[in-house]
Amino acid sequence: MFATPAYAQAAGAAAAGPEALLMQFLPLVALVVLFYFLMIRPQQRRMKQHQAMLAALKRGDTVTLSSGVKGKVVRVEDAEVGLEIATGVTVKVVKSMIANVDAKGAPAPANDSKA
Repeated sequence: MFATPAYAQAAGAAAAGPEALLMQFLPLVALVVLFYFLMIRPQQRRMKQHQAMLAALKRGDTVTLSSGVKGKVVRVEDAEVGLEIATGVTVKVVKSMIANVDAKGAPAPANDSKA
């Protein structure tokens, strides 16, 4: 019913001081640092590269959407892109759905002179 003297002595020795508390949390801190360098930092780098790719997007570029559809950029707006997926077929696409710029094309001439 009562704790044995050996058990009571072992419990008292576990609470030695602040250095023991530090040694308990050190593996947790190491895991957080490892998680940052293996997961968060590479994701931030990929996000910056994707934003730079979208900022450099221009008319005439051939792109692949995240759904796998390929097309040629005919119009670039702030949040959307006009994408020609077939001759005479143009769709509006949200800019962030562009997964890859396949070929950088020469900018198409502006189509301002409509008769």
